[in-house]
Amino acid sequence: MTDKYPLTRRRFVGYASALTGTAGSGLLAAAPRANTTQGSLSGSDRVFQHGVASGDPLSDRVILWTRVTVPTDEVTPVRWVIATDPDLLHPVNQGLVSALPARDHTVKVDALGLEPGRSYYYRFETDKEASDVGRTRTLPERTASRLRLVAASCANLPFGYFNAYAHIAKRSDLDLVLHLGDYLYEYAPNEYGNGSELGRVHYPPHEIISLSDYRARYAQYRTDPDLQAAHREHPWICVWDDHESSNNSWRDGAQNHNPELGEGSWSDRRRAAVQAYHEWLPIREQPSAAGSFIYRSFQLGDLASLIMLDTRLHGRSKQIAERTDNVKLNDATRTILGADQQAWLAEQLRVAERTGTTWKIIGQQLMFAQLIDDEGVLLNVDQWDGYPHSRDAVLEQLRAEHIDNTVILTGDIHSAWAIDVTPDPMGDGYDSSSGEGSLAVELITPSVTSPGPWRGDPVTAREREQAVVRDRPHIHYANFREHGYLLLDLDHTRAKAQWWFVD
Repeated sequence: MTDKYPLTRRRFVGYASALTGTAGSGLLAAAPRANTTQGSLSGSDRVFQHGVASGDPLSDRVILWTRVTVPTDEVTPVRWVIATDPDLLHPVNQGLVSALPARDHTVKVDALGLEPGRSYYYRFETDKEASDVGRTRTLPERTASRLRLVAASCANLPFGYFNAYAHIAKRSDLDLVLHLGDYLYEYAPNEYGNGSELGRVHYPPHEIISLSDYRARYAQYRTDPDLQAAHREHPWICVWDDHESSNNSWRDGAQNHNPELGEGSWSDRRRAAVQAYHEWLPIREQPSAAGSFIYRSFQLGDLASLIMLDTRLHGRSKQIAERTDNVKLNDATRTILGADQQAWLAEQLRVAERTGTTWKIIGQQLMFAQLIDDEGVLLNVDQWDGYPHSRDAVLEQLRAEHIDNTVILTGDIHSAWAIDVTPDPMGDGYDSSSGEGSLAVELITPSVTSPGPWRGDPVTAREREQAVVRDRPHIHYANFREHGYLLLDLDHTRAKAQWWFVD
């Protein structure tokens, strides 16, 4: 493999190398696996059927997660420990917490007193059983010479095995996993993927709407061994996209929500989806008067500021009905972030530049750069294209305040892309050969399983990829056929992207 097209700090061009591998191919050294203690129970009798997870690491703490399977009305004491060694002989913190029916028997602990930039191991126990041992890692506090993280999104259970997660779990060279949304899908069986031949049919056997529905769907996904392995081996930082609630969701509704069909009020469904997400994901909760929110930031030493956005539920205006409706499209009151999140993002970028942080990494859900069809019409107004004033505000700040070295990491579109982000990619102010006029770069991760935008004949799909790159100068790489994840390798001189594809 060659390290093609590094993104240097001053010649900031949106290229990346596409590398192909298969899970278990030997391209990666296997990660050292933590000890596992299964206890004396097996199968459906196991207490810890949904594994362990860690997330939202800081320099001195990390969220630890698990769930116990017990009778529905039972309050279960759960012991936890975190240590510097996989045998847990040198604990640094431990305690007792209760798994409550009101939280679907999920358990989250904010484990404090940790040292920056090092690995830890953790385990949960009940009187009946001990969980697997998980491995996690804290963030650097002051300086960091190099960091490696992966981005993943769009894992639909019926469309195939989660081999991308299995591949991520085997890597020993990662500091973080970013999940950029569509952790699960809300559809009924056969509505978007069948899965019967693989034994991967959605449960419950209907579209999920209520709190119990969402909880049951998370429980199904979290029995997948590859998803469990990726959670067990690495800390995750997650944000939702639309399918954690309903397709093409926005602040006050969704394309796939219809009260007239007996689906109830959107506010009830949204509340249920948000509650289940916070119960089942290792995310540090941020309650507010308007409910829990997920946009938040992380400081990765002096190397990077990681800014995670919510382009779905926080403040987003409804999508326009027609992609040719320029009047509504240019309505300055329409927003994809909401006024408070937009202001927060601006301040996060400003602080990162002022403090000398090398890279500004924005993790978010939807394609940020322009994407038009062959007739010059927007292809998808659910993306940032449908909210041009929100995008313009970000780009104008990057330009006016000379905020350098910005990388936007994106999911949602079930395909891999590398794009220069510029106000007018077809104009004279942008040079695709040098990157002059680009204000940021966007790197888009392929899906774990969800089908790409061009299905069927791979030759035709490849021809389409080549045409997109040829006819749109700001797009430097596109792959519509394959599944996998994105690796971002950072040091103080360059950001390098690799796409890893699996069967």
